[in-house]
Amino acid sequence: MPEARIVIQGAREHNLQNVSLELPRDRLIVFTGVSGPGKSSLAFDTIYAEGQRRYIESLSTGARQFVGQLHRPDVDRIEGLSPAIAIQQKAGDSNPRSTVATVTEIYDYLRVFWARLGPIECCGHPVGRQTSSEIVERLLDLPDRSRVQLLAPLARQRRGEFRDVFDDARRAGFVRVRVDGEIHDLAAAPELDRNRRHDVEIVVDRVVIKPDIRNRLADSVELALTHGQGTIVANVVPADQDTGGEDIFFSREMACPICGTSYVDPSPQLFSFNSVQGMCTACQGLGVRTALDPELLVPDPARSINQGAVGPFRMPATLRLRHVLDGLARHHGIDLDRPWEQLDPAQRDLVLYGSPDRIKFTYVSGRGARYDYWGGYHGVLGYFQHFAHEHAGATENRNLGMYFRPVTCPDCHGLRLRPEALLVKFGGLNLSELTGRTIAAAAEFFDGIHLEGRRALIGDDLVREIRGRLNFLTDVGLHYLTLDRPAPSLSGGEGQRIRLASQIGAGLVGVTYVLDEPSIGL
Repeated sequence: MPEARIVIQGAREHNLQNVSLELPRDRLIVFTGVSGPGKSSLAFDTIYAEGQRRYIESLSTGARQFVGQLHRPDVDRIEGLSPAIAIQQKAGDSNPRSTVATVTEIYDYLRVFWARLGPIECCGHPVGRQTSSEIVERLLDLPDRSRVQLLAPLARQRRGEFRDVFDDARRAGFVRVRVDGEIHDLAAAPELDRNRRHDVEIVVDRVVIKPDIRNRLADSVELALTHGQGTIVANVVPADQDTGGEDIFFSREMACPICGTSYVDPSPQLFSFNSVQGMCTACQGLGVRTALDPELLVPDPARSINQGAVGPFRMPATLRLRHVLDGLARHHGIDLDRPWEQLDPAQRDLVLYGSPDRIKFTYVSGRGARYDYWGGYHGVLGYFQHFAHEHAGATENRNLGMYFRPVTCPDCHGLRLRPEALLVKFGGLNLSELTGRTIAAAAEFFDGIHLEGRRALIGDDLVREIRGRLNFLTDVGLHYLTLDRPAPSLSGGEGQRIRLASQIGAGLVGVTYVLDEPSIGL
């Protein structure tokens, strides 16, 4: 059977001079040569353009109206051509919100995975809704002959004497209570210090785990959840121990069983730094903020303040603030004619960061009128960051921009997400910690995931998609990139390989891929 080929006859696009040739299909073909002989004209403007045009023409009339008419390349005949996909040499994504994970769509699968399978962790315990039947099954899974005390929390780290709580528990038929970890009879309840914080839990039942205990356990769990307002504590003592035991916390609500903090059910939007529901409110999901840099504010320390050492005070729009510096200098004894580098560090800090004292300022108007007033001085940094940067005009903002630099967001520490999203962990990692790893490390992490039961039904497809895309990126040699690497920082070759991995991940067959200098920047 003859080998399938792409036959090109009479290609005259741009600087091609009636070129005719045959190319074998299902092969890697390289066009090479000096600049200008027509490599891109043949690959992109002829082969790719004609393959794309023919595919569009195969669509229905209704679909073609949204695409428009494509240019037909200047060529006599092309045979054996498949639908074509071009991965051209172009600048990477300039959007600062784009990362390697978002460009490859891995992040979309990660958000769903963490939302569906990642429990919230608070106070060292997982937070999640559990039905009474699930709690019973969990307790029945304990080793046989384990002794369990079912406790209903009534107060958690609250001040008070709780006499009314003890009286209500006695009237409800309970006989024991645990206060600050110690068991007491309700008939002789302890007197508590009203100024100290206490933990108060009533003992609902004491059982020994064995096969015939299910019905009693179910009734006791339901009763404990009712009195504990959806929260229950199981104190478990192994059969080979006489005292001690471990507390296991359960909750029917989406709330921490320790501190009582309530949470919303995690959704994929909670893990998106491009969504209002998930982004850090301080940096708007960028991970960085702009802040005034003291080194940029004083570009020439050899000058004095009167000579313009503090950069922003040389600007015409801020000349009205000179009287503020004069008042500061009089109050603290700062020599405005002394070089900045010769001022005491404490004096430099007063100028930059402000003074805690009330200072007398004298403002002299353009007509020579003097106005005395008392006020505070919040420093150059404080003034420009909280007033001028927000209220000045466009010209002033452009001039002030030279004194700002990007800094890591102090609220999210560069992780981009709000605190609630960072509490959700899988395998000990929150989503930002995982995306901070390299592609190779992330692939190793997911290779070690083995889900069972209901979790497997939810997560197996997600894990398979994530593994496949990570493996494609590894196959094209990008294993060293971190998933949170900003897309604008990628080289041209890295950007092309990411797009290539995305196309390969689509699983299409019989497609002609046209790449423009895929090794650039590597």
